[in-house]
Amino acid sequence: MSSKRAMRQAQKQAYAKHRSNISNSRFELKKKFLIKNKEEKKNKN
Repeated sequence: MSSKRAMRQAQKQAYAKHRSNISNSRFELKKKFLIKNKEEKKNKN
């Protein structure tokens, strides 16, 4: 019984880590994209 519980808990943790990695990487990409756009606008002016 306890090993089933441990496996389930490990799966939950792995999934949570996976979800946070997705959201973090998406946020990082968005941040880089915004910075890139700001630099291009500065160069045009």
